[in-house]
Amino acid sequence: MAMDAEALTPIDRLLAERACERLILTFIHRLDLGRPSSVADLFTPDGVWEWPYDGRRVQGREALRDYFGSRPADRLSRRMCTNILVTVDSPSTATATTYLATYRVDGYAEGALLPPRLPANIGHYEDTFHRMKGSWLLARRTLVLPFGGPTERISPPRDVDSGET
Repeated sequence: MAMDAEALTPIDRLLAERACERLILTFIHRLDLGRPSSVADLFTPDGVWEWPYDGRRVQGREALRDYFGSRPADRLSRRMCTNILVTVDSPSTATATTYLATYRVDGYAEGALLPPRLPANIGHYEDTFHRMKGSWLLARRTLVLPFGGPTERISPPRDVDSGET
């Protein structure tokens, strides 16, 4: 028999909120800093990532691993997340809304310093979490983008010391 949210102690609620918030931040860290396919491990086995705007829907860890792992190798992205609001519904379920701005380019060469640019996307995530075997996992992540555009492809830097005239 599942307990309802009122049955949670304040400490249990705080720990659940923090675990879900950390999961949100771990997702972004892995996606932006070089381990994109590993975000699949943050989902339940039948977890779903979706973007209703274009009907994109990916379900299951292997499909998620393939999807996130297929990012271009020369993509540079940084997501700024804020206004994370986690609502614990029960000892094993929670939801959250997180605002995001994504800065992203393709064609990036490691070590290059790029001039500032506008975000490629601004929106929010709507998440559903389930607690399984003592760990909080994403059951569903929905991307809502009221502001978005294509990923800019930058030109490779010119080699000024090549000796060519």
